[in-house]
Amino acid sequence: MSDFQQQALQLAGQQDSPDWLSELRTSGARQWLKTPWPNRKTEQWKYTPLAPLHKTEFAQWAESTAQWQDQIEWLELDATRLVFVNGVFDPEASDALPAEVVRFGDASAEQQAVIGQHLGKIVDSEHHLFAALSNAWASEDGVLVHVPKDTKLAKPLYVVQVSTPGSAPATANQRLLVVLGTGAQASIIEHFASTDAEQNGFVNSLTEIEVGENAFLHHYRINLEEENLLHVGGIHANLQRSSQLRGFTVAQGSKLKRIDYQINHCGEGAHLDLQGVYVPRNKQLIDYHTNVQHKVPHCTSNEVFRGIIGDSAHAVFNGRIHIHQDAQKTLAELSNKNLLTSPKAEVDTKPELEIYADDVKCAHGATVSQLNKTALYYMQARGISREEAQVMLNFGFINELLQDVAEPAVRNYLGPRLARLFSSNSDLLRHIQSEEA
Repeated sequence: MSDFQQQALQLAGQQDSPDWLSELRTSGARQWLKTPWPNRKTEQWKYTPLAPLHKTEFAQWAESTAQWQDQIEWLELDATRLVFVNGVFDPEASDALPAEVVRFGDASAEQQAVIGQHLGKIVDSEHHLFAALSNAWASEDGVLVHVPKDTKLAKPLYVVQVSTPGSAPATANQRLLVVLGTGAQASIIEHFASTDAEQNGFVNSLTEIEVGENAFLHHYRINLEEENLLHVGGIHANLQRSSQLRGFTVAQGSKLKRIDYQINHCGEGAHLDLQGVYVPRNKQLIDYHTNVQHKVPHCTSNEVFRGIIGDSAHAVFNGRIHIHQDAQKTLAELSNKNLLTSPKAEVDTKPELEIYADDVKCAHGATVSQLNKTALYYMQARGISREEAQVMLNFGFINELLQDVAEPAVRNYLGPRLARLFSSNSDLLRHIQSEEA
């Protein structure tokens, strides 16, 4: 057992949690103990070393701190805001919650039954080590979103997870469970943010989603924390008959940032539309692993990820589509495109197709390229400065996905912040954004 695994179990013992979560916590701890620690020979972690977890002792839980509000740039939208600081619920910064949303610690007997039915059941903790850890760390600060049959969540739910540095390295566990009944609809935005100060913590986040028959979910995940924060996250979803999940994710890198998407098509006619953007720079690492399981016939999935890797950063993308034997009439597509803006930038991309059905239409592909010198020359020849041309080409590479984001507040929030990564010239950025608009 590694030192970090031992520390993680000690943390679980220091934690207060409702008694009705004890069975999940115990099974998670057992799974955490018996699963071998990943190394460079472990295929799923081949390009993402976990050394940063061993170099620091995360032997205490993070605590909520004051004087952080002025350092967080919020999305401007009409939504129900739910705020956690270092994994601890902050009622003063949060809005009054609708009936469909509750913290685990405040759940009624009926809500506890819903949590018990789904929590830890959607994710396969045997194949996702840090999901087992999240089970072992389940606490009262988890969140249930339960939208009943034929109901629409009145406002988007805006879940903000704020990280701040402490006097010593510390750990935060973040858990979200979304259950949509038959014909239900909801929009959920998960925003992982941090103060500008150098972070010294570790975040383990897990979201489980059950999309019922004919239900529709918009899900957004924004990871723009300071680059020293260590973050391992996962989104695991079951799609039932004729349900739809439209997801968008964007992330900067850090010393360690790993995000998994596991989507299971469980009912015929289910559809997934998943788009992602990653923009590591400096010496950051970002690792996206996606796994789309087509288990039944007549389902569709469309997955598009684009990355811009700069400086000495390293990106990893592994996208897998698994078509089971009974999944006839499947339509599945996967595209991953990467732009390297530095000779020291690196990307490892691995799109995979595993097909056991014979009546399907599937396509996958990946590209790795640098800025087009001909396009750069063409723009300069027409009076555009080299810096402006580079910013336009970089931003244009991902802007197509940004413009396809359904929620205007998310588009308006991400546009200027991602553009700032490519230039510090504010006048130039305003010009670029006006041209793109």
